[in-house]
Amino acid sequence: MKLGAFSVSLSVKDIVKSKSFYETLGFEAFGGDLNQNWLIMKNDSCVIGLFQGMFDNNILTFNPGWSQNAENLDSFTDIRDLQHQLKEQGIEIISEADETNTGPASFTIKDPDGNAILVDQHR
Repeated sequence: MKLGAFSVSLSVKDIVKSKSFYETLGFEAFGGDLNQNWLIMKNDSCVIGLFQGMFDNNILTFNPGWSQNAENLDSFTDIRDLQHQLKEQGIEIISEADETNTGPASFTIKDPDGNAILVDQHR
């Protein structure tokens, strides 16, 4: 199962302080909008998202169709196919992608310890 690019989405209290902290670890702004309280940062192939006031807990994020550089991949498994495979394996889908559509969509699952996993396809 190929889930696409991986990042950790962090729920932060002060995005400016968090940005500064992660810059000391070698991360650089890669995308997002600080004025909208979200920022994507990258250090080599490590990607983190900083999100202030958007969700309560940290989230593991996968992006089908994207490389670690947010570049479109020519070949990837569509999110609806991934969701179907997980359902067949008995994984509970917390929020589902509409399987009757195509293009951008997302679904959420939780691991056995309750950690949220977002699968978010942008194209």
